[in-house]
Amino acid sequence: MTITLARDKAYSALMNRMPTGELAAYAQPGAEFYGYESLSGGRMIVFAGGMPLQRNGVLVGALGVSGGTAEQDARAAEAGVRAFAAI
Repeated sequence: MTITLARDKAYSALMNRMPTGELAAYAQPGAEFYGYESLSGGRMIVFAGGMPLQRNGVLVGALGVSGGTAEQDARAAEAGVRAFAAI
């Protein structure tokens, strides 16, 4: 399950060009995209752990982290983005 969630977090960050933790606000009841997480066969993840990766302002990929709390996943993903930016 953790591997699947990590992969889907990366997919969601890539497709939406934003961190998955930011998607939650759009998917809440009453929000414009309520139910968004059910798209793409349930692959859209709307909680923290997915981050897009950019190089020189160009989207080049994404990463997903799963296995901890939402806060731990978010911190690990942010560390991954920093590491990617350093290479």
